[in-house]
Amino acid sequence: MKKLMVLKTVLIMLALMLTSCDDNYEPTPVAVTDVNGNYKAKQIVSQGNTGTEKINEFMAKDSVIIFKDFPVKEIVQAVVKNPVKVETALAEMGKIEYKLNYTSKLNLNNNTVELTFSPKILNLEIPVDGTIKNTVITLAGKQKGYFVGQDWSLRFGIVAEKITVDGAAVSPFEIIKYDFPYCLKN
Repeated sequence: MKKLMVLKTVLIMLALMLTSCDDNYEPTPVAVTDVNGNYKAKQIVSQGNTGTEKINEFMAKDSVIIFKDFPVKEIVQAVVKNPVKVETALAEMGKIEYKLNYTSKLNLNNNTVELTFSPKILNLEIPVDGTIKNTVITLAGKQKGYFVGQDWSLRFGIVAEKITVDGAAVSPFEIIKYDFPYCLKN
């Protein structure tokens, strides 16, 4: 009886081991065009030791990421030091659209699409006390972005390196980082 019980246990364990080992998984290969689409993203904007998180939406199409509402609060704060005037200026400016150019390269080893960014200069007209401050923001793509084939997510970051107002550089200025660590396709 004891031998029969041991034999049954061994057979059941063997059956479970063989059925649970499915090594036929093949990930769906990505294509460069898979990056295109609408995204909902976790956005982290940080400057120095402070940062804010929010959910933002954007669209990727034909080697361009289009933000309908690019976060500019930290930029306006760097130009306009008064917090009340910052909120007034942001309300008057409304939503800022920004187009971020990129080139893509397929990486079949990791099943990813690598994105190399070439940001354009962002021009803003910031209203302060009835005057307009013409502001030029130099953005840079310091690191590559990735579209990951395993979970169909996009990850990237850019930085605002320099701000000039009416031709003069804002000083002191601390770099503003725009990180998008996890962007899901809608």
